[in-house]
Amino acid sequence: MDLVPALEEPLKKVLGPATAKVMAEHLGLHSVGDLLHHYPRRYEERGQLTHLADLPLDEHVTVVAQVADARLHSFASAKAPRGKGQRLEVTITDGSGRLQLVFFGSGVHKPHKELLPGTRAMFAGKVSLFNRRLQLAHPAYELLRGDAEESVETWAGALIPIYPATAKLESWKIGKAIQTVLPSAQEALDPLPASLREGRGLVTLPEALLKIHRPHTKADIADAHARLKWDEAFVLQVALARRRHADAQLPAVPRKPAPDGLLAAFDDRLPFTLTDGQQKVSKEIFDDLATDHPMHRLLQGEVGSGKTMVALRAMLAVVDAGGQAAMLAPTEVLAQQHHRSVVEMMGELAEGGMLGGSEHATKVVLLTGSMGTAARRQAMLDLVTGEAGIVIGTHALIEDKVQFHDLGLVVVDEQHRFGVEQRDALRGKGKQPPHLLVMTATPIPRTVAMTVFGDLETSVLDQLPAGRSPIASHVVPAADKPHFLSRAWERVREEVENGHQAYVVCPRIGDEEDDPKKARKSAEDEAEKRPPLAVLEIADQLSKGPLRGLAVEVLHGRMHPDDKDAVMRRFAAGETHVLVATTVIEVGVNVPNATAMVIMDADRFGVSQLHQLRGRVGRGSAAGLCLLVTEMPEASPARQRLNAVASTLDGFELSRIDLEQRREGDVLGQAQSGARTSLRVLAVIEDEEIIAEAREEATAVVEADPELTALPGLRTALDALLDEEREQYLEKG
Repeated sequence: MDLVPALEEPLKKVLGPATAKVMAEHLGLHSVGDLLHHYPRRYEERGQLTHLADLPLDEHVTVVAQVADARLHSFASAKAPRGKGQRLEVTITDGSGRLQLVFFGSGVHKPHKELLPGTRAMFAGKVSLFNRRLQLAHPAYELLRGDAEESVETWAGALIPIYPATAKLESWKIGKAIQTVLPSAQEALDPLPASLREGRGLVTLPEALLKIHRPHTKADIADAHARLKWDEAFVLQVALARRRHADAQLPAVPRKPAPDGLLAAFDDRLPFTLTDGQQKVSKEIFDDLATDHPMHRLLQGEVGSGKTMVALRAMLAVVDAGGQAAMLAPTEVLAQQHHRSVVEMMGELAEGGMLGGSEHATKVVLLTGSMGTAARRQAMLDLVTGEAGIVIGTHALIEDKVQFHDLGLVVVDEQHRFGVEQRDALRGKGKQPPHLLVMTATPIPRTVAMTVFGDLETSVLDQLPAGRSPIASHVVPAADKPHFLSRAWERVREEVENGHQAYVVCPRIGDEEDDPKKARKSAEDEAEKRPPLAVLEIADQLSKGPLRGLAVEVLHGRMHPDDKDAVMRRFAAGETHVLVATTVIEVGVNVPNATAMVIMDADRFGVSQLHQLRGRVGRGSAAGLCLLVTEMPEASPARQRLNAVASTLDGFELSRIDLEQRREGDVLGQAQSGARTSLRVLAVIEDEEIIAEAREEATAVVEADPELTALPGLRTALDALLDEEREQYLEKG
């Protein structure tokens, strides 16, 4: 494949080693191509000034402003005892707000000569607070001189690109470096097929790069953005389409349930009818299982929409067809619960090989890391002989020693907690690739599903089963209105008096070692940043105080698995009134009699996590209540987040809000550091249409030409996107 020499050129050769080193270390830019794809964050017009009032504290900013006045002060200090110390204070203005710049020592001479009142310049530095006023200390600056040949109009109207910069490299230095390499943009190979580009009226890639870095008008910027968004969406969707195409070529054993086998026997004993949604999704899954290439399906459903029932029926269908099914859960508590509920739902059908078991029965085994040796050995024996048709477990299932007789289906619960490697390791245990069903209870907006899980077909369960109750949610502002918190505990007592149970959730456990380094904090620091409330402290306060006389127990991740299991059993049996827990109860815990939940320090949890937690109540016929306790002030973003959670039960709506607040991170699953996201101009939520259209176009291109032989530019772009790490990520799917 022809490499593009001009764009592959290392920056060291073009810009010199010093600048290239800073660009590589601080911005992750190594070649001319990388630099050309480092797009401006925004644009300033020379004639317009920045809003100084809106500058964020502690961030590195670049502003365009005018000098209002400059004063030189002398002062005495240890270094200059005779009053010879010099400080230059420059005030700059944008016409409405003002900002102070300070320069010290020998650094005052140059700015004192250059920053005269009326001068316009770009200033870059870190915003700090001094005497309650915003200031930039020792900012770098670049004077904006209108060249003699430039007329006032063109000078005032010129758009100045402001680049994502660092303290080591100001925006205008990046701008100058880009001007140096910009001629190479002419050689950029266009990844978009010409027919697609012309059909959508998009500019060519060289033109888009010129327009984004050196725009003459705002229309230039819009043209460039429209084009570059398509590049990102399309190249990413081609990567995913190729993966779907490759998966479709793999062989798998078709698994069709026997007409009067285990699944039929199970359906006959169900005390209720499946919802239309469950039937529709089950049909999609059974159709996939019957084909001779592996199913790759994402099953997303609202909290409590009955995903486990759908997954269990798929597992039974595979057992019916002579295979085995494995369900992978992220925690031991969850694995135990899934095991318990599956055995309960199946009754004698789960008693294969035992007296009293049904003729169609199979064995359902549990496999977790903390099981005793004998139980573990027996479980592994049941798997390798095929005695056990269904196994439910944690990471322990993935270990080398675990072998299956004929693994036909892998169900992964809660995708976001399982790495791709684990899915891959479990997949490797089948004689041929097993079918894969991934379940998530965190609803994912459609575009994100297409972008992040683009290799999986998606099924959505959005209907709640009959008998599920609505959940009322309220924010309890403990700091502004302490009596609201007292009322919250009264409500918990009322629920218990009516024969129900409650959860109290806290962000941490409370038996952590005290770190002496953390102990030395000033009193006001403590008030601002007190540690999150802990399970052990709150449980103690509640049993002695507002919930005195009720049976209160604790549950957290560092307890011994047998103790956790015992606590959950007592709670499920109704012996415990109030369970004070960490987020170990976030997924899969099912106690229909629990109707109330109080979440302490609710602002310390994410939106989708709060939605997950809330889904633990209202699982029976009585209405659920969720109280979000916070000490955050009314106007804070944290309170707005909590108000959003309280105002809707629609998980898809909430996941949208969550995403808008967190930004996308790197959707291809590289380290979520945010420092270098693979999406530069594409926003997953706003650009919904582009992503959907790009997916269709990509699928068509890959079906026609899986190796992309006719599109060298697209192949080059794919190679750039799929560097080693991502390549492996995509391989493992």
